[in-house]
Amino acid sequence: MESLEYYIKEYFGVLKQEELKVVCDKFKAQRLPKGAFLTRQGQPAHQLSFIKSGMVRIYTQDDGKEITQWISTPGYFVTEISSFMFGGSSRWHMQALTAVELFSIQRTDYQQILKEIPQWHELEKLFIIKCFTILENRVYNHLSKSAEERYQDFFKQNPSLFNQVPLQYIASMLGMSPETFSRIRNKQLS
Repeated sequence: MESLEYYIKEYFGVLKQEELKVVCDKFKAQRLPKGAFLTRQGQPAHQLSFIKSGMVRIYTQDDGKEITQWISTPGYFVTEISSFMFGGSSRWHMQALTAVELFSIQRTDYQQILKEIPQWHELEKLFIIKCFTILENRVYNHLSKSAEERYQDFFKQNPSLFNQVPLQYIASMLGMSPETFSRIRNKQLS
């Protein structure tokens, strides 16, 4: 649970040791085999999960075409935040690309934290701001950078993913066709 404690402090801010224990105790260890779904499109997201090991692909299907929104890796939380926080259906499938080890908290247990830690709303705000900042940066990159710049930036930050996941998932996540991705990749490799 050490990594979970570190990331809870990193994402949610400083907690007293007893408060950190309250939060961590609500997360339960979970394992998913490769190909298993954490959440399916159209179903509610009932849990927030921290990835200890493995990778989760977040994607949607639109008219038979799959669009990858993100590939979540160890050290990150994964859920559809709007469905988890407000209820309703998830817009995304969340599927294990590899065997995955997670720490997950159910929505009802997450809501219970507020009753046990009065300043939880302030800490939760820090978490949501970090999530929003990541999203804001992704939107900025999509709108202001060329396909080649997006490829280079993503490769610098995630070089190991290029050998671990199907490249069409990365191409989709970067907002480019597999052909454009392949052309840029070949140019980078030469």
